[in-house]
Amino acid sequence: MNHSFYSADRMTHLKIVVVALVAAIGVAGLGISARLSDTGLTQTAKITGPAVKANKAVVITSSEQSAIR
Repeated sequence: MNHSFYSADRMTHLKIVVVALVAAIGVAGLGISARLSDTGLTQTAKITGPAVKANKAVVITSSEQSAIR
C-alpha cells in the first residue's frame, strides 16, 4: 500500500487513472440521461396586448469634473 502519490508505483497510478475515468464517465452519463429525460418541464410565454416598440435613444450626461492633462 502506497500512502504517498509521489512514491507510488506504476500500478497505483494506473488504478488512480482508471477510477477517475470511470467516475468521469459516470457523471457524464448521469448528466446526459437527466437532460434527455427532462421533456415535460418546459414553459411558453403567453403574449397578450400590443407589441412595445423602442423609441429613439436618449443620452444624458453631466459631469462637474475638470480634465487634467
